[in-house]
Amino acid sequence: MIVAAKPHSDEEILASMHPLLREWFLSKFKTFTPPQRYAIVESSRGNNILITSPTGSGKTLAAFMASLSMLVDKAEKNELKDEVYVVYVSPLKALNNDIRRNLEEPLSEIYDLAEKKGIDLQEIRIAVRTGDTDARERQKQMKKPPHILITTPETLAITLCSPKFSKTLRNVRYLIVDEIHAVAENKRGVHLALSMERLQRIQLGKMVRIGLSATIAPIDEVARFLVGRDYGVERDCLVADVSYEKKMDIRVISPINDFFNLTAEEISERLYDTIAELVRNSKTTLIFTNTRSATERVVYHLKKRLNEPIRAHHSSLSKEVRLGVENELKEGKLKCVVSSTSLELGIDIGYIDLVILLGSPKSINRALQRIGRSGHRLHEVSVGRIIVLDPDDLVECTVLAKEAMERRLDRIRIPENCLDVLCQHVVGMAIEKKWKVEEALALVRNAYPYRNLSREDFLSVLRYLSGEFSELERKNVYAKIWFDEHEGVFGRRGKMLRPIYYLNVGTIPDEVAINVITKEGKMVGKVEEDFAERLVVGDIFVLAGKTFRFLKSKGMNVIVEEVEGERPTVPSWFSEQLPLSYDLALRIQKFRRDMEERLENAVEWLMENYNIDKASANAIYRYFMEQKLFSEIPTDKKLVIEKYEGEKNYYFFHTLVGRKANNAISRVFAYRVGIMKDCNVQIVLNDNGFALILPEHKRLSDAEIESLFLMPNFEDHLKKSLDRTEMLRRRFRHVAVRSFMILRNYLGREKSVWKQQLNADAILSFLKRYYPDFPVLRETYREIMEDAMDIKNAMDYLSRVGKEIELKIVRVPYPSPFAFNLFILGEEDVVLMEDRRKVLRELHEKVMAVIGGRN
Repeated sequence: MIVAAKPHSDEEILASMHPLLREWFLSKFKTFTPPQRYAIVESSRGNNILITSPTGSGKTLAAFMASLSMLVDKAEKNELKDEVYVVYVSPLKALNNDIRRNLEEPLSEIYDLAEKKGIDLQEIRIAVRTGDTDARERQKQMKKPPHILITTPETLAITLCSPKFSKTLRNVRYLIVDEIHAVAENKRGVHLALSMERLQRIQLGKMVRIGLSATIAPIDEVARFLVGRDYGVERDCLVADVSYEKKMDIRVISPINDFFNLTAEEISERLYDTIAELVRNSKTTLIFTNTRSATERVVYHLKKRLNEPIRAHHSSLSKEVRLGVENELKEGKLKCVVSSTSLELGIDIGYIDLVILLGSPKSINRALQRIGRSGHRLHEVSVGRIIVLDPDDLVECTVLAKEAMERRLDRIRIPENCLDVLCQHVVGMAIEKKWKVEEALALVRNAYPYRNLSREDFLSVLRYLSGEFSELERKNVYAKIWFDEHEGVFGRRGKMLRPIYYLNVGTIPDEVAINVITKEGKMVGKVEEDFAERLVVGDIFVLAGKTFRFLKSKGMNVIVEEVEGERPTVPSWFSEQLPLSYDLALRIQKFRRDMEERLENAVEWLMENYNIDKASANAIYRYFMEQKLFSEIPTDKKLVIEKYEGEKNYYFFHTLVGRKANNAISRVFAYRVGIMKDCNVQIVLNDNGFALILPEHKRLSDAEIESLFLMPNFEDHLKKSLDRTEMLRRRFRHVAVRSFMILRNYLGREKSVWKQQLNADAILSFLKRYYPDFPVLRETYREIMEDAMDIKNAMDYLSRVGKEIELKIVRVPYPSPFAFNLFILGEEDVVLMEDRRKVLRELHEKVMAVIGGRN
């Protein structure tokens, strides 16, 4: 059962604490924070609990208090053994060192207190164990295991297979999972769910699970993910949502109120002037951009305007640089830090009084998490400003800000039955002992993401891992386990399996980062593969706040020289790499209908209900009015398709369902049109819809367009449309590496990503030809269709078209205002921001002329 927790009084909480801990607490704090009121008593009673609350609300102490009480009690009675009593897992290595410091401090103060009272306490040991922990430290932990082990999901999976160390994990009283929102939605979470059940299996006593999360929904499902099942029965868990305690002040700002007639230069000036003004008027500002390249650009422009310490923080910078920035922030030395996504999670960065989001954060939860970094203490207001430069963004963020203020969250989706992650754990389990198939399958089904795993899928994984497909040996894929299907047992094959498992465990694919090196050989940082692919000799770009000229590329390196005072030439405007969440998309659809029904008095209504200024309200009104006068406004009850036919034939589908679902729908439609018309179909898509572009003499009739919406074979057509795509190649490499089909590291020899891809390509074509139902291939398609695209919601939306959603096909002389952004994506020669502005300006003039002519 999942039930809501109740808060406890100070007396109850203090009574549940060890006297020394109680005295220490009262000497430091006046009272308990909301998460502490819910968690401390319940966890000390042995109940599982999930707490969601904003950062700076004393969550960590809430989670550890019961275990500290238990450890101090054992230390006083001299009962501490050489074993691990508390396991703390966090997805962020950087968080782990913070946590250790945050525990060592109170403990040393408690020891001082005990000494004054003449109480003798055994030493309570704390240790961090991650992929960065050196061999000496690991040896030390073997000899003297820590009582509190702080680790990551990947390292937990490795320690479970360690013959010596796993023996110290048999009496874990508390398992604490932090930042659970950061893993629940992806394969790291699926991986962790299986590790938690494997840890549970070896317990001699009761293990209490405590989950900590930022704002998340649906909270009950995340609780089920945390506690799993006990051989078919759902385990109990209490949930406490205290995220509403924090006051928020979120507003959308647009530095421009005319989206079509300004030059790129003017927009850029106004944008950076607006940011500089906001930064100037606050003590410390944290700015989030959606990409690393944007991060560097913002730092570059702010440094020109402000004579203040400003730094960049993103994942391409080296660890030392990042740590330096975090420490300067903590010490209050910085006026402003610009980050891509790397500071979203709970690393302690001290006091921040303003968070600025550049462009839409694309999800309500993400907006709340980012803005929650300001006003770090619970009673302080979190102040967030979202800056937009585009009418679609203005509409999106206006709706998003209201939803965030009213705490209506997006629902997360937990991936299910991932066969590649299962392959890893089956290998890990085989290293532990010999298994009966039924016993292993029952254990796997205890993990929430695998509760519905079919026996057939499980057997297909065992058959692959035991080398039943012997032809794969020619492709260097060898058996990892033995499996006697007749007897229904399996186990590990060979001594080399353990090191192979240790070196290849984990779910995060090797992203190919390209090194940027000066011609003198000094390493500057890294850029993403797709960024490097676009560079032309002589291009100037910004990295680490400095300007570089691209000279040549060599293997996995880009060679550059530093140039001062030169203007960057490489375009990359605020990109839309984060996908819009489906729930938010549906709310924007409804907003469009509200606007259409209220167009006459829209400005007053917007200012009253959405807390935006008059200029922004006017801009939204004009955008909708122009769309209505020129074409039709698409809403949650009306899907508009626009035909713009000429030298190329454009068909704009205004399916506002987020780019993931649009990706699925557009590929299927393009596949169907390709067969119907026997031609190549170009697709462009964004969060608000997609366009199919056909050659001059190929046109679609209204009846043909309507036939695209037929539901049968949707999944099959999506699969067929993925053939020979870059996406299938890349994702297959990721899944094959996760499934131990391709080893990134064979006994200490690293395999380059380039070699991994070559292997993957050879195996992929072999499997597609001979074993189309192979588990690794099936998982690749599942990952693309369910995780990367959003087939479930795509089909949910399509199933309503023609029933509750009316289909309207409109012929237009030019792209309509709502289609401008899609049209520009399809114009290959629009690269620079300036070209983009020019095309927009010309389109807008044409649209206004048509409207003027009609009236």
